[in-house]
Amino acid sequence: MLARIIFHLDMNSFFASVEVAKDPTLSGKPLAIAGNPKERKGIIVTSTYEARAKGVKTTMPIWQAKKLCPELIVLPPNGDSYRKASQAIFDILFSYTPNVQQVSIDEGYMDVTDMTDIHPVSLAKQIQKRIFDELRLPCSIGIAPNKFLAKMASDMKKPNGITIVRKRDVSQVLWPMPIEEMHGIGRKTVEKWKKTSIHTIGDLAVADKELLAKKFGDRGLKLQERANGIDHRKVDPNAYSQFKSIGHSKTLHADTANRELINETFSKLAVQVQHRLHAKKVCAYGVQITIRYFNWKMITRSKKLVDPIQSEQDLLMEAKRMFDHAWNGERVRLLGISTYDLIDQQYAYRQLDLFSYKEDEKMERLQQTIKHLRKKFGDGSVQKGYRKKINDDN
Repeated sequence: MLARIIFHLDMNSFFASVEVAKDPTLSGKPLAIAGNPKERKGIIVTSTYEARAKGVKTTMPIWQAKKLCPELIVLPPNGDSYRKASQAIFDILFSYTPNVQQVSIDEGYMDVTDMTDIHPVSLAKQIQKRIFDELRLPCSIGIAPNKFLAKMASDMKKPNGITIVRKRDVSQVLWPMPIEEMHGIGRKTVEKWKKTSIHTIGDLAVADKELLAKKFGDRGLKLQERANGIDHRKVDPNAYSQFKSIGHSKTLHADTANRELINETFSKLAVQVQHRLHAKKVCAYGVQITIRYFNWKMITRSKKLVDPIQSEQDLLMEAKRMFDHAWNGERVRLLGISTYDLIDQQYAYRQLDLFSYKEDEKMERLQQTIKHLRKKFGDGSVQKGYRKKINDDN
């Protein structure tokens, strides 16, 4: 069986990095994000590495952080900016593979096992560079055969690190580490582990199973497996409850400029994306395509829609339209369709189709007509509703 290749991508000082990306004059300065900085009553949410070098830590009160670092710049959190930056990051990750699992606003896993035409380290460097070039945000990437080891690896070199941890490295690299540095060990349980004479990850790896089961139950036995480098969990694109994007990409067997083959590939991708949208009971207000050329140059094009879509036909139409405008005629190796700005389908109303409009300009006139009717006759005069689709799977 082919060994898996899993990436864990972790953004470095994410909130603070977003602020620096918005205001480059903050670069290189000690910066912290904290609640209620004007009152000096809040606590530090995150900080730049320049601030950390002065002793500033997460959960530290602002007054204490200022005492350690008088020149510290403190800004309030900007949730909207962080969510938009997170969306942009995961749009980039999904442009490489659909096997992406977001686990929080600033970290996620990628299963890149099937991307055999590029070395994993080269791919990690490319992703890291692209995120910085496009978004001005630094990240660290761990590379390993499973999710646990990839997560541990990404924590080893920050900022901007790329670290490989193989299963054969576990006893030498992981086992000497203190138990509190193991992913999955909560702060509140550290003392309990130490009272059981488990002070390092190595201690956990060789601990008596009966003792672990008695003290920590099944969770203890599962953590012991991970301490030995064993983790069978798959990268699950649907695991993040607040998923932001659904998409698929396809690496072609050979570089091609054959339009028939390109259309056929987009058609298959549209079916796959439609199935996932339907399974999740969501529609999309945004569609993006990805084109990777024979020379590894990659471009993306996206479009915000007036009405949310879910059907294969709508997805294919938008994808082909964007491809027509974006394609430079050169051979392509990878194509992708992804959707964003997702909304539960029960709230995804389409405007009443009074006439047959095929172009965006005509659709805009329709919207203005409906607006005029409602203004003249009242909000209830023109109702929103679904347009029945022949190919509906319901």
